[in-house]
Amino acid sequence: MPASVESQYDLLIIGGGINGAGIARDAAGRGAKVLLVEKDDLASHTSSASTKLVHGGLRYLEHFEFRLVRESLIERERLLRIAPHIIWPLRFVLPHDKGLRPKWMLRLGLYLYDNLGGRKLLPPTRTVNLRAPPHGEVLENRLTKGFEYSDCWVEDSRLVVLNCMDARDRGAEIRTRTECVALERHDTHWRATLSGPEGEQTVTASTVVNAAGPWVDAVLGKAMPSEAHTNLRLVKGSHLVFPKLYEGRHAYIFQNRDNRIVFAIPYEREYTLVGTTDVLFTGDPNHVEISEEERRYICDAVNEYLRIDVSPDQAVWDYSGVRPLYDDHKSDNSTVTRDYVFDLDEVGGAPVLSIFGGKITTYRKLAEHALEKLGDFGEGSWTADTPLPGGDIDPARFDNCFAETLAKYPWFGPQGVLRLLRAYGTRIEAILGEASGLEDLGEHMGGDLYEAELRYLVEEEFARSASDVLWRRSKLGLHLDEAAQARIADWFAKNVN
Repeated sequence: MPASVESQYDLLIIGGGINGAGIARDAAGRGAKVLLVEKDDLASHTSSASTKLVHGGLRYLEHFEFRLVRESLIERERLLRIAPHIIWPLRFVLPHDKGLRPKWMLRLGLYLYDNLGGRKLLPPTRTVNLRAPPHGEVLENRLTKGFEYSDCWVEDSRLVVLNCMDARDRGAEIRTRTECVALERHDTHWRATLSGPEGEQTVTASTVVNAAGPWVDAVLGKAMPSEAHTNLRLVKGSHLVFPKLYEGRHAYIFQNRDNRIVFAIPYEREYTLVGTTDVLFTGDPNHVEISEEERRYICDAVNEYLRIDVSPDQAVWDYSGVRPLYDDHKSDNSTVTRDYVFDLDEVGGAPVLSIFGGKITTYRKLAEHALEKLGDFGEGSWTADTPLPGGDIDPARFDNCFAETLAKYPWFGPQGVLRLLRAYGTRIEAILGEASGLEDLGEHMGGDLYEAELRYLVEEEFARSASDVLWRRSKLGLHLDEAAQARIADWFAKNVN
């Protein structure tokens, strides 16, 4: 598009993480003309570095954040209904350990957890004997009693992509690899300079939503350069992935002596995901890495509970991200609120809404509240009951859907069909379509990945590089060897500009 032509939008959203994606979807569905820009790939940073949970936040009850927990628990079941292909129930086992939180406190917390959000789809808490299978051979002998409760697992980066897909299908423009490099405020609109693959372009928008995560203050600096912006506390969370540490489909939640908790979660069939940490971060959010101290912290936490000891060198992968929390000036990083905070500035001209904090679980409600805060986008809660792309499956019938899909594509194999169904839901048809065998899917990249899936990811899911596919649209990077990953990179180099 020529630089001299200015496109006009109702809403310019800066940031392609879960908050920006959710707002784009909601606003586009209300008829707004929306442009979302992301300087990297969708979910490149915080939104792909979570513990992969849709949960109420059991430990937030200790900090009396009852509203946040209640909202999260209500949203947990709503999200399970609208995206049952990428969100599914998971049972968590919480061992009681003498000297830490007493049994009565755990029981009370889990009673509130079961009842605050009007739980309907998920089973309730129960007491478990940790000396009986499957826990007796996994946990230390001192651990005899515990509690098992429900939460949900989520493919976090796919949740972002699906929201952006639905926003696009409802008329929004989604531009990745496009950075907002300048903002100029006027009485009735903003003029934004965008730098993307095709060079610079200027657009205008009635309202700016600053959902830039760790870069929220930097965007505010472009919008209002005469003011100081120091609203964020960046807290780093890191995770380690080990070869499977125990059998079973359940997760563990371990209490630490520092009052924090660490999860151990079944991951990608062959692995166990362990985390997370809470470390004040003062570096460049573009480059976030786990420290040796964090590696040791995670291993020490696990070794307190599991019979087998793990060491940092046994991890096959690690990832880290920074949480862009609103700085409420509490001293402990783990007690800084995870609730979202809005800052609406409309004094100097056209409005800009900046978003701090938030959780994946509450992103949809955050989007509703953001549009209510702006006040120009009508009312309604249409996203609460409308499935995300591929999510038009009854959560209670997912196994039936799998059986039906496998019967249609038996030549792809149970593991391959399950992977595709868990990623794409009913949109698996757009990949396998009328194919009658593997030879109809194009070049074989490795494992159960074929060219047909790559083409779908490019055409429908904004993928532009091998890493987009291997680490965000999927976690195939854990399963494919170096030769396969090189073939994928070569394919992108030849087929994607």
